[in-house]
Order: sequence, then structure tokens, then C-alpha cells
Amino acid sequence: MKTKLYHILFFFFPLLMSACGGDDPTPEPSVDGKRTVLVYMAADNSINPLAGFTDGDLDELKAGMSSISNTSGMHLLVYIDTGSPRLIEIENKGGNVCETIIKEYEDRNSCGVSETQEVFNDVFGNSLYKAESYGLIYWSHGEGWIPTPLPSTRWIGNDKTGGGHYMNIEDLKSVLQNAPHFDFIMFDACFMQSIEVAYELRNFCDYYIGFPAENPGPGAAYDRMFPYIFQKGAAVEMAVGTFSAYDEIYTGKIGSNSNWTMGTAIDVLKSSELDALAAATANALSGVVVDRSVLRSSVFDYDRRSIASSSYVGYYDFVEMMEALVTDRTILDKWKQAYNAASVCWNKTPMIYSMSVGMFSMERANGVSHYIPSASTTSAARATNAAYRSTAWYNAAGLSKLGW
Repeated sequence: MKTKLYHILFFFFPLLMSACGGDDPTPEPSVDGKRTVLVYMAADNSINPLAGFTDGDLDELKAGMSSISNTSGMHLLVYIDTGSPRLIEIENKGGNVCETIIKEYEDRNSCGVSETQEVFNDVFGNSLYKAESYGLIYWSHGEGWIPTPLPSTRWIGNDKTGGGHYMNIEDLKSVLQNAPHFDFIMFDACFMQSIEVAYELRNFCDYYIGFPAENPGPGAAYDRMFPYIFQKGAAVEMAVGTFSAYDEIYTGKIGSNSNWTMGTAIDVLKSSELDALAAATANALSGVVVDRSVLRSSVFDYDRRSIASSSYVGYYDFVEMMEALVTDRTILDKWKQAYNAASVCWNKTPMIYSMSVGMFSMERANGVSHYIPSASTTSAARATNAAYRSTAWYNAAGLSKLGW
């Protein structure tokens, strides 16, 4: 989900936490020869509707395009569904930024496989947009790796047309099978910087960008991601741009959707390093004995919603989980080398905002979440754990060794 703001007072933490982007400004790169980027906005939602945020993000995209003087061969396509689905192109024609409707669609479930595939075909199957490199931003609510219709469900994308619909990660993979390889995939949605999701999508992109917790209502700072959005291999610069926009106005106190002073957290994973991270995880966990209940109660959780619910899942910090499980310092250090090679950029403000509890500390957060199965015997917990055992990450990371 994206966060919608409610008013709760808290206090100010002045310290900036940052693991990428130093004090020196990053030189502005030139854009590549040809590049097509699709921003897919599934905003016709049944839960905490996001339609009201689309205009602001479109304005930011236009501002970003206006900052690039030469956009020859650059294509920025935006699919937007707020009830009247359409595909538009944002262009900079000699300093005049304009919005052109490419195609209009009947009211639809924008989280359906066939509907999403149609849009992807209209963009990536169109010879006009054939390029040397591609980027994808998926914009909606997000809940990670667990598929619907389990009692505990996670997904990317929510659409209310004809009832509540969701885009499961496995469904998205089926769409991506027919798409070009992406330089980056970014999820402008909550809770999507999950190792399980990143690993599922590792073969479809070079870099994976996401928010590990609830991201700000206004979402990614699109104007600050230019010109990097058109620069191959510039995922880190895109993430730093979004983070900087929020860090500059951060106070640690409750603001508003138009003045988001409550910070953010964003991470970038390098896909080519994820198989090595899975192997390092499997090696580090060999012979480990764990009490899941103790682990779930002690490891930092990015999800601040009610843990009393029988369907609660949780988004636990991957690094802190491994630190709790692996007692051999040499083995843990070797694992951290693999993790640091994969997590190429991690930025956080000292505190961030949750709809459930207001401001909370990010001191113990390291950027990527990992599921810790519940020891509960409820049908919901059993179904969720069974679904987890079918994920690619579960098998590659050797989690069966833990009895999970």
C-alpha cells in the first residue's frame, strides 16, 4: 500500500542514515541512445484509493522530461487507470512538454494478466518504442510475495473493477516472460523490497528498486529521477534522487501528503548478485537451530500493523535475522560480503511513518525484508507457510534446513 496520512504528533531525529551517495554531488550523466520506460499506474483501487496521487506524479514526470534538452530516442510511456484507463506518452518537443494519448481502454481490471499483457504489448511490442534498453515502474499498493487468495495475502497491484483484484508476483512473472529485459524494475508501492520478490524477478532486470516499509503517500520523486531514468545502470542514482527529495524536508514530525516531513527508506538490489546471496545464505544456515517464535519477536519488523491478528505475516529485516541465526563470526562476515554485493544502495531517514503507529525508528533497519514463518497452528499460518515453501528463494536459500 501507499500511506495516506493521519495526524499524530511525534518528535524530531536530526541524524541522517545513508549507505550510498556521498557528500560530493553525482555528475549528471548523458542519456543513452535509445530507451523506453513504462510507468504502470494501477490506481483504481478498492483499498485506500490512490487515484488522487496520480496527477502529482504526472506533473513530476513532466517536470523531469522538461529537464532533458535532447530526448531523441527516449520514450516515456505511462499507463494510468483511475477508472478511465489510458496509455499516454510524455514528450519534450523543443522545450514544450506535452502529453499524448496513445490508446484508451474500456473499464478493466488493470491487475489482470491479460489486461497487463495487452498494455505491455502496446508498449514493448510497438516498433516505435523499440530501444536499446528498457525500464519499468509499477505503481500501486503492494504487499509482497504471498499470493491471493490465501487468508494472509501479499501482491503488487490492486484494482476494484468487478470486485477486488490483485496482481500476484507469479502472475507478473508470466507477463514479464514476454517483455524485454529491463535495466531496472522499480515498485512504487509499500513493502516490496522483499528478498523473496527480488529473487523471483532476478532474471527480468539488472536492478531491483523498492521500499521495504510503507512508502510515502506521494510516492517516488519522479522529477528527481531524471535524467537517470534514461541512463542505463543508473538505478542507484534514481533511488538517491527519490530519497534526497524526502530527506531535504525531513523533520521527524507529522506533516502532510503535500509536505511529507516523515522521511522514507529505499534500497537497490543488483540482480546478478542474488544467486550468490542465496548460496551464501544456504551455507550460513547449515546446522542452525531456531525458535521461530523468539526470532519473530526479536528481529526488526518493517510492518507496524497489528501483530495480534491471526493472519499477521510481518516483514523482518534480513540482516538482523541472519545476525540472530548465525553465531560463527567468520561465516556471518562472509555472508555479509555477499549481501553487501547485492544491496548496492540503502538510504533511510532516522524515522519513518506508519499509518498504524505514526513515526517509528529505523535505527535497526538494513534495507531488505525476509519472511520468518509463524509457529502458529492456525489454518491461515499453515497456508502461508506452505505458500512460502513453494517460493524460489525458499529452495535456493536452503530454508528447509531450518524446518521452515
